Amino acid sequence: MSLSDDIKTALQADTALVALLTGGIFNDVEEINRTNTPGAFDSTTKELKPCALIKYNTELPLRSGYKRAVNDPFTIYFYQRQGYDVIEQAMDLAFDDLNEQKIGTNVWSIEFDIAVKQQRDLALDCPLGSLRFVAKRLR
Repeated sequence: MSLSDDIKTALQADTALVALLTGGIFNDVEEINRTNTPGAFDSTTKELKPCALIKYNTELPLRSGYKRAVNDPFTIYFYQRQGYDVIEQAMDLAFDDLNEQKIGTNVWSIEFDIAVKQQRDLALDCPLGSLRFVAKRLR
């Protein structure tokens, strides 16, 4: 299982978070869209449901004395059709689920890096928030 899968599994274990993100949590696609993530959209209204997308950033060396140690940053994007109420609750829950946790194989810790709140995704024309974490791990 990849670290991305492990993160997704950890988030899906949080029943309160899953109840908020009715459109799902995705990690195996580049973007939220009707083709790759049909579950993120209401089948009747075709509107976006609250959902999240886990994406990886550029892996960097971790100066730890271990030759294969890396900083493995990832960002979780949170979407909803209107407003920020679900996004902000989901971000709080995901923060608690991941920050300073050891999730996945060869991971020493996952550390919070930055939160971006009350933004807009232009492609989906919807509210957006994001959390960035860095997994410190052995590659």
